[in-house]
Amino acid sequence: MSTEGRGTPADHHTPEGHGAPEGHRTTDGRSILRKLSVAAILTAVAALIVAVGLLLREHGPGNMGVGFLQGAAVGLLAFLLMVWRLSKRPDRATTFERAWSQTGDERDDAVLTRALAVLGLAAFPLTSVAAVAVALGAEPSMVFALLLFAEIVVGGVAFAVVNRRS
Repeated sequence: MSTEGRGTPADHHTPEGHGAPEGHRTTDGRSILRKLSVAAILTAVAALIVAVGLLLREHGPGNMGVGFLQGAAVGLLAFLLMVWRLSKRPDRATTFERAWSQTGDERDDAVLTRALAVLGLAAFPLTSVAAVAVALGAEPSMVFALLLFAEIVVGGVAFAVVNRRS
């Protein structure tokens, strides 16, 4: 197979002063600065989550702080699992993982966009039903928990259906 005219590394010349600074590249081509930035952002998000959780634990009603911290921990673990799967075996990542992390193709993005559109359309009636239930005297914490679970189910089912039909 000929590489003539394809800009092979032997043919390519980078002018002085262009490209990554000396010592900022790792063996896999990602810059150390980018990794440090991601680590700093994740640390800041984790600190914010812990601070809000502790504030809710101290001043929020019931077990709101504990529930917030547990939900945040589950969400963070799911996010880290998705990042790990994408970095170690991108060929085995699911459509959702590729679409959510924006590493997929147009089809993955379209599936996620359509599923989120369905969720957006369903959110208004679900929230209206929740508001009426609270107005009629239902326990607000239970209504909001059921609203959250209903929206998660609607989003998951919408994603599965749109993914299957595409």
